[in-house]
Amino acid sequence: MDLAAFGQFSLPSAATATHDGYATSCSPSRWPKLRFIQSMCANNLEPITPKEAKAMYLEQRKQEVSDSTIQAHHYRLGHFVEWCDKVAEIDNLNELTGRDLQRYKLWRREDGDLNNVSLSTQLSTLRVFIRWCERIDAVSSGTHDKILIPSLDKNEDRRTAKLDKGAAEQLIEYLRQFEFATRTHALVELLWHSGMRIGAAHGLDLEDYDPEEQYVELRHRPETDTRLKNKEAGERYVALSPEVCDALDAYLRYNRDKVADDYDRNPLFTSRQGRPAKSSLRDSIYRITRPCQYTGDCPHDREIDSCEAMERNKASKCPSSVSPHAIRRGSITNHLSNDVPDKVVGDRMNVSLDVLEKHYDRRGEQKKAEQRRDYLDDL
Repeated sequence: MDLAAFGQFSLPSAATATHDGYATSCSPSRWPKLRFIQSMCANNLEPITPKEAKAMYLEQRKQEVSDSTIQAHHYRLGHFVEWCDKVAEIDNLNELTGRDLQRYKLWRREDGDLNNVSLSTQLSTLRVFIRWCERIDAVSSGTHDKILIPSLDKNEDRRTAKLDKGAAEQLIEYLRQFEFATRTHALVELLWHSGMRIGAAHGLDLEDYDPEEQYVELRHRPETDTRLKNKEAGERYVALSPEVCDALDAYLRYNRDKVADDYDRNPLFTSRQGRPAKSSLRDSIYRITRPCQYTGDCPHDREIDSCEAMERNKASKCPSSVSPHAIRRGSITNHLSNDVPDKVVGDRMNVSLDVLEKHYDRRGEQKKAEQRRDYLDDL
């Protein structure tokens, strides 16, 4: 194509600039126009704004993934849309190039002060989004391959936060003495003993709990807004201990609000309005796992009365408070440390053996060696 015919670019001269393999004497401010012409010549693309593409992508993905995944993608892609709008001034994704994606990567690392793990996660989501954009003729074919994701060391992407056995036992002892039969007490006992995800606990109904047989049944019910992470593959029965059943029974008898949710179901864990939001249950965990809450002391030498983490809805600001997933991680490690076979733990917690080893098993190598020795001593 003769670019000079567009009246914007001259033929290469001694003072040329190279952009995406094309030589031109135009100023950098005219590069977006050049790359738009290039992309339109190479592909039959249809103009679309980054914001519109993101909205279409999330709407499509709602049929395929959980609400939490949609929220995560909404958050991560929001940064890309912001960059396109305010930094790169890209209002048509047809113009997007590999060099743009590299610039975004550098901007996002600096703007968000991200480590390799966080940056890798955000770029992986962007890569999925850009690949989808290729399918709807929004960007050139193969653009997603130009997103360079940082390489991680073998254990760099392993998250380590967990509630260890000692802290869990101390917390549960406190709950049994001072917050017995509360919703938080019953929830912590269930999460620590079963290792289930907070979403699974949130979706439990009163009818899913069998106090006689001492188990709960986990079911995937997306039509009424209670999904399991692994959908039907996550459905299972989870056996409970007598102590956990005692906590649940006491909660149901004395403190459970006798209400139904918006779908006329009877939640196991309730609020006055019905089924509580998962964020409400998560906040309860952050609150109760502040060490000052169950030990009376602050390990960070803070003044408890003036600590930010003591303010309403700010318990997560405590460096030692943990999320429900950290309880799950600690529970899985505790099961493994007590010689429960990997396969049993994987089935009980609904996690593959590969993921179990990579993300959840927090036993040290010495502990693993000692456990292997116990099995081999009699050989």
